[in-house]
Amino acid sequence: MLKQKFNNLLQTYNEDISLQEKFWMEIEKHYSSSKRHYHTLLHLENLFGELEPLHRKLEDWDTLQFSLFYHDIIYKSFKSNNEEESASLAVERLRQIGYPEEKILKCENQILATKSHSFADNDTNSFTDADLSVLGKDWETYTVYYQQIRKEYSLYPDFLYNNGRKKVLQHFLDMENIFKTEYFQNKYENQARLNIEKEFQILDK
Repeated sequence: MLKQKFNNLLQTYNEDISLQEKFWMEIEKHYSSSKRHYHTLLHLENLFGELEPLHRKLEDWDTLQFSLFYHDIIYKSFKSNNEEESASLAVERLRQIGYPEEKILKCENQILATKSHSFADNDTNSFTDADLSVLGKDWETYTVYYQQIRKEYSLYPDFLYNNGRKKVLQHFLDMENIFKTEYFQNKYENQARLNIEKEFQILDK
């Protein structure tokens, strides 16, 4: 399903079948890495599940889809510039298909926004909210999520990981609102805070 979505999107701007296949194989290879446990193709499917019901309310659904496919294409737990590298690769690929330059810039900014999660336009806010939507799922789903994140950071011993993770969780708790859009606030804000507080208590033991 993801491959078909990607091919349909790409065909709108470039009819080179070999290029479509090459780009998709690159995406599939990165998101299927054995070192990934959460940032996988399933994560992309979940993002589509969150955003597709909203796509008619978004200004630029095509660009948002490209941002979705590329936002975690580079993901190494020991690196701090994953978003920048992912955005750079997205820019390179979109230029290869002749995507409009102003839309390429928008895609780049949307991917970079998944790092800062600062307020932006509605499309970007919806995208970053969807990227965090797992925080507000039921506790069972959230538990699987945080265990998968731990596996991705298995390089680090517990005392280092736990301290770093607690800083991330506290950052969310200190925010006035974790989610920027009214839609995602209503859907996930309360449960997200309960989940984060519960994980924080587990890490604090």
